[in-house]
Amino acid sequence: MTYYGRWPYKFEEAARQGAKACLIIHNTKAASYTFSVVQNNWNNSRLRLDDRANPQKYCDAVGWITDSAAKALFATAGYDSTLLQKANKRGFKAVPLNIKLSTKIKVTATYNKSNNVIAKITGTKHPDEYIIYTAHWDHLGIGKANDKGDSIYNGAVDNASGTAGLLQLATAFKYGLPERTIIFLAVTAEEQGLWGSAHYTFNPVYPLSKTLANINTDGLNKIGRTEDVIVVGKGQSELEDILEEEAKKAGRYLSFETNPGSGTYYRSDHLNFAKAGVPALYAGSGVVVIGKEKGYGKKLNDEYGLNNYHKPSDEFNEKTWVLDGAIEDLQLIYSLGQRIAAAEKWPGWKEKSEFKTIREKSLAQKNALANQ
Repeated sequence: MTYYGRWPYKFEEAARQGAKACLIIHNTKAASYTFSVVQNNWNNSRLRLDDRANPQKYCDAVGWITDSAAKALFATAGYDSTLLQKANKRGFKAVPLNIKLSTKIKVTATYNKSNNVIAKITGTKHPDEYIIYTAHWDHLGIGKANDKGDSIYNGAVDNASGTAGLLQLATAFKYGLPERTIIFLAVTAEEQGLWGSAHYTFNPVYPLSKTLANINTDGLNKIGRTEDVIVVGKGQSELEDILEEEAKKAGRYLSFETNPGSGTYYRSDHLNFAKAGVPALYAGSGVVVIGKEKGYGKKLNDEYGLNNYHKPSDEFNEKTWVLDGAIEDLQLIYSLGQRIAAAEKWPGWKEKSEFKTIREKSLAQKNALANQ
């Protein structure tokens, strides 16, 4: 899946085409999370950036329906679920269902401010060139209670662990001063649509044309030391090649997400940097746990996705969390940052990445301005 298969793009495109409303049919297998996750995220107020100075197009109503609800609509219109199969094929044309939906929604807009948190360690040789580490500090707050009466969505893995990792990386760079400036950016409102990182890329504190890379952490390893480290988004940027070299030095190897069809590369804050042309890496926890049988790590990660992801049960558990693997993962992405900071050549996008041309245009503009 690419960005064009993700729900934010579908809502954006529906609005551009003049749709009054847009309902997405949820497919658990394709999304890799259950419909309850959608309910937890969407049954409350929704956030977006304050665009009063530059109004954007939005549908009057957006939302989600289940597979079964969609099939019921098709049946009412005289179709069956084969319509979905046809829609997955190139050349499909929209089919009017001739069904009318009437609804009322009372909307109250409230304007608040939520903060990104930024810090930097100035480079010793190239202080005006930047590497940005990101993690999002937000989660879902208080919402629907589970069967135990717990309504607090702690987000311990997603993404308190990533934010803690960001602080550890800052500590490490403080004692190993880099040649280029390192930015530590804890962004807000990721869970509502990657809004904090979007705001930064729309209003960069440091020029994106002088930003070499974004390295994003969205959940650390809590299952123990692993032989592998997973890169989400195979074949996107040269950052994965540098990471692979660092992994080999540590006696580890790179692997890639097992379900690329879920579009995970397009689901965290690095995406906004990629859309702005900055080479962006999303490295996740490995699954080949040292000393455990084959499939152990994947089983634990799958169980987390099914039982704890975006639920009140995503809590820290001193008895079950094993964090030595998280430390080794952080050491790897620290080494990656130091390599980039000291390298003569900037990392780039790979030839087939859809973000490559954006970067080329950005650097061309920078060079043109420098030569004026």
